[in-house]
Amino acid sequence: MVLLIILDSLGIGELPDAGEYKDEGSNTLGNIAKAVGGIRLPHLEMLGIGNIAKFDGIKKIKNHIASFGIMAEASKGKDTTTGHWEIAGII
Repeated sequence: MVLLIILDSLGIGELPDAGEYKDEGSNTLGNIAKAVGGIRLPHLEMLGIGNIAKFDGIKKIKNHIASFGIMAEASKGKDTTTGHWEIAGII
């Protein structure tokens, strides 16, 4: 069984082509956590989100209960629909 969680617009860092899209410094979750002095997301922490990148208030844990990863779009679009199509296997 697979449970796929898609957190639209909750970016965790810029991609190598950020300059082409004026996205330098993109890191929605990291920037929110920094702005509020740390964020508490215990359920995402248990899934392993703190193992992907460093976020103020979120711990990196050894015994996470899920697999996790980072997606970089292969298509030239940078919108939600393009990302969803790619998750379905359409580039």
